[in-house]
Formats: sequence, structure tokens, C-alpha cells
Amino acid sequence: MQRVHLYVSGRVQGVFYRASTEAVATPLHLTGWVRNLHDGRVEVVAEGPQEALDRLVQWCHRGPDAAQVAGVDVTWSDATGEFGGFEQRR
Repeated sequence: MQRVHLYVSGRVQGVFYRASTEAVATPLHLTGWVRNLHDGRVEVVAEGPQEALDRLVQWCHRGPDAAQVAGVDVTWSDATGEFGGFEQRR
């Protein structure tokens, strides 16, 4: 089990990025959260199997149809198991 921490920049707020991330992560059985940051980026923390996390990271580079992703900073680490599901945070 792995953890990925993402910072997504571009036109990623106000385009359903958080809701879409949750909709992608949940069927992949990932746990963690997604939230908007005050600087206009979206932050994602997710844990699960490497293959499922890879799929989420690939999706985050595209985002929902209305998004214009300019960049994704990715950091990998070991999972902590602290999350019970995947949620949107404020």
C-alpha cells in the first residue's frame, strides 16, 4: 500500500475537480481526501494499491472536462492507513 500527495495547478477550481476526483477514487477503493487551496490549486492525498494510485494520478493530469491542468506535483510515501474512505474537504 502506498500514499500519493498531489498538488494540481491550473484552472482546477470551480470546475467540479474535487467531486470528480472523489468519483474516480471511490470505485478504485482508494482512501484519502481532496480539497481546494486558497492559492487556486487542488490538493489530493490518497492511499491504496500502486496500480489504483497510478490510475488516479494519470486522471489528475487531465481532470474533468472543464479543467485546464497546468501541472501536477507528485510525492510518494508509504501508506499510513489513517483514512476510512475518500472525501471532499473544505
